[in-house]
Amino acid sequence: MSDEEATEYYTLLCDDPSHEVVLVDCGPREMDVILAVRKVTGQSLWHSRVLARQAPVTLLGGLSAYRAQSAVAVLQNAGARAEWRQEPEPGERTAPSP
Repeated sequence: MSDEEATEYYTLLCDDPSHEVVLVDCGPREMDVILAVRKVTGQSLWHSRVLARQAPVTLLGGLSAYRAQSAVAVLQNAGARAEWRQEPEPGERTAPSP
């Protein structure tokens, strides 16, 4: 491929963009959140505890909007502050959310 040729990326309208689940804050019910992280990610209890204590952290990626919303609902029901967002496209820069 020469310098004159450029790579182009296209997003099809029928493509569902992938989403990620971010644990923003554990909240006061840490043990409930750790169990919810374990349920959502399938990780061991120890790995779930490590992830929960590293908040803010991305727990899951490459999900459909429905699965991301479902995972966030489980985390929020446990007392965590969590959000889902669309994953950035390759080469796209994003600023962290406030």
